[in-house]
Amino acid sequence: MKKAILLFILLFSSVGFSQNETIEVFLEKWKNSKTYLVEIAKAMPEENYSYKPTAREMSFGEQLLHIKGNMDWLGTTYFTSEKFDKKKDEKTYSKDEIISMLEMSFDKVYEVIKNTKSENLKDKVEFFAGPKTKLQILNLLQDHVTHHRGQLIVYLNLNEIKPPSYVGW
Repeated sequence: MKKAILLFILLFSSVGFSQNETIEVFLEKWKNSKTYLVEIAKAMPEENYSYKPTAREMSFGEQLLHIKGNMDWLGTTYFTSEKFDKKKDEKTYSKDEIISMLEMSFDKVYEVIKNTKSENLKDKVEFFAGPKTKLQILNLLQDHVTHHRGQLIVYLNLNEIKPPSYVGW
């Protein structure tokens, strides 16, 4: 029975989704990821944006800016012909500015991926962890947001702020 289920899963995974459907599924999840992260960002009072549980961790606001920077880097470097300019930004931003920048980064990635040809997801790109496909970079985009979003939920809980209800697919 287990072998039959495994065979079904293998067949479905290789036949069931085209690369184009992969992009559509990613975009649906990406919109929901944006909604969820923005709700988390709004839940933390502005005076707690500098909160960090330990000295070695990023603050709540720094976490959000880190997520934004990663989206900008991966979306630009691996899905456009633009050159990504990673400049060190020392400016302090308000809660509203950070949320606005996050929304713009999510929207930019959305548009870039929406306009990516499905066959390009198989393309290999040079990455610091070795060659990866653009599909792997797409997965990394979401995984990175999810990773840091989980940390932000802990920050809310440590401040006795009830996190927003989970938004998935």
